[in-house]
Amino acid sequence: MIVGGHDHDYERFAPQAPDGTADSKRGIREFVVGTGGKNHRPFGFPKPNSELRDATAFGVLKLTLRPNAFHWQFIPEAGKSFTDSGSGACH
Repeated sequence: MIVGGHDHDYERFAPQAPDGTADSKRGIREFVVGTGGKNHRPFGFPKPNSELRDATAFGVLKLTLRPNAFHWQFIPEAGKSFTDSGSGACH
């Protein structure tokens, strides 16, 4: 899993290989979580493998890590309704 936060938005990518091709079996899931309070930036065109994007809510990404799996949950600021959650397997 890769977690970055440079962009001022939230974006989740499907598992992908290092060259950017989709790989549901052995790929790496990426999250961009730049939702810490600086102004949001509008999105351009979606990048390959982008599954979900939001630039309306500030919040945090809660990660629960286990030996063979992980779970994520985006928790928005009070008054916002955008959420995201899911799980994945570790390789």
